[in-house]
Amino acid sequence: MSNLADQLPVLLPRILAWANAQSAHILRQGDPLKGAGLTLASRVGVSHPERIRTMTVPAVPAPDDPELQRIAIEQNLIGPNTDGLTLGYGIFIVDGCMTPRLVAHECRHVYQYEAAGSIEVFLPTYLKQIAEFTYERAPYEVDAREWEWVGL
Repeated sequence: MSNLADQLPVLLPRILAWANAQSAHILRQGDPLKGAGLTLASRVGVSHPERIRTMTVPAVPAPDDPELQRIAIEQNLIGPNTDGLTLGYGIFIVDGCMTPRLVAHECRHVYQYEAAGSIEVFLPTYLKQIAEFTYERAPYEVDAREWEWVGL
């Protein structure tokens, strides 16, 4: 396994380029939250739930860049068990996985992006947390899991 913390300074420009491109794609072609989804987003703290777009996909897309793809899999960021991925106001959700609990979790990530101010500020912090604590124990992930109850 690679040492993510050591690689981040070099990888961040490519990670951010990929994340921004994916976010733009979801925002252009995704569906706005409606009804209960808007309510969940508000309840987990999102300031602008009307900006959120979701895109249902067969699997969360991994970066085309082989190095980024490898790291995403190694760090448990994207893989066969990934049901959703949030990039700013854009959320990928795997087909058949759209549950209120997952929507609450992913919307909490939207809240975290809002609090950070941008993808460029949120992602480096998020990835440093994963490098330090692992995906499961990263503070942003712990926080998002703690808000899943809103969707139950």
